[in-house]
Amino acid sequence: MVIDRLHPEEPTEELKVAQSVNYNWEYDATRRRLMRLYENAKRDQWNATERLDWSIDVDPESELVPDMGIGIYGTPIWDKLTKQERQKLRHEAITWQLCQFLHGEQGALLATAQIVDSVPWYEGKQYAATQVMDEARHVEVYRRFVQEKLEHEYPVNPELKSLLDQILTDSRWDMKFLGMQIVVEGLALAAFGTIRDTAQNPLLRDLTAAVMEDESRHVAFGVLSLREFCQDLTEKEREEREDFVYEASVLMRDRISNREVWEAMGLDPEECIAHADQSEIAKQFRYRLFSKIVPNVKSLGLLSDRQRERFHQLGILEYEHNTTSDVDQDIEEERKVRAGEIEAPGEAAAA
Repeated sequence: MVIDRLHPEEPTEELKVAQSVNYNWEYDATRRRLMRLYENAKRDQWNATERLDWSIDVDPESELVPDMGIGIYGTPIWDKLTKQERQKLRHEAITWQLCQFLHGEQGALLATAQIVDSVPWYEGKQYAATQVMDEARHVEVYRRFVQEKLEHEYPVNPELKSLLDQILTDSRWDMKFLGMQIVVEGLALAAFGTIRDTAQNPLLRDLTAAVMEDESRHVAFGVLSLREFCQDLTEKEREEREDFVYEASVLMRDRISNREVWEAMGLDPEECIAHADQSEIAKQFRYRLFSKIVPNVKSLGLLSDRQRERFHQLGILEYEHNTTSDVDQDIEEERKVRAGEIEAPGEAAAA
């Protein structure tokens, strides 16, 4: 739609929606945990140019992460690959994965910019502003690693694009939180944890660890904000949000099939996906990605018997008793204080 801003006519419905602004003139900070998260975010900002050693060499055909993370590892298809084909597959697989991280981070950047406006609370707007900076930095580091170190790119996966579109076009702030902070960021946090713990290249390991510091706060932000909101949902509203979470989880599970990689390798994608579905290693990796989504959803009151059965069918219900992301954030803060990495909140205030 083209808008003549020099000669405006009666605003169309599209323009009225675009002009909707959610001010908050109440500046009393009553949500203490959100304000503490905001203080942590200000303290923990980092400069990717200075923190990471970009001079480290990266061989994209080596095992930057262990081969067992590739869906067809250990299958007859893998056994038939030549040394050169395995090297190419490593390059394709890690490039595809990091490109999806890159695209997801851009989606998070756009969504969080919207959240600054749409979240109704003063404390939420302040914290979301720090996340916008975080997401811009994440786009920066993944773009640089992909372009400078891997020298190869993949477009956004269709399932990921579909979910990002839903998140960015929904006008309800809580649906943006559910889609981005709980589902996308929750999946990313689990995937980042696997890479950080197994990466055999120091630059990739350090980059992932740095990004994870921010992501853990982001998911905690979503949990803290939505927990209060979800208390007042009607049954119909609750079911709608449960449906959204379930459908988003299915989309993200399907995204992990790596179809584009198998096609780039000239392999039969259906055969590769079938083998990956039967691979215990691949299954455990897919399931682990939901290790934070399930307990977080439960803490929001969105794990009804109906939702529980659907998560059981997905094979991810076992994670319902895991700690939630806001608790994880508190535990990590306490660890840093004990290790002398940061000052205790009271000491910092006194200083």
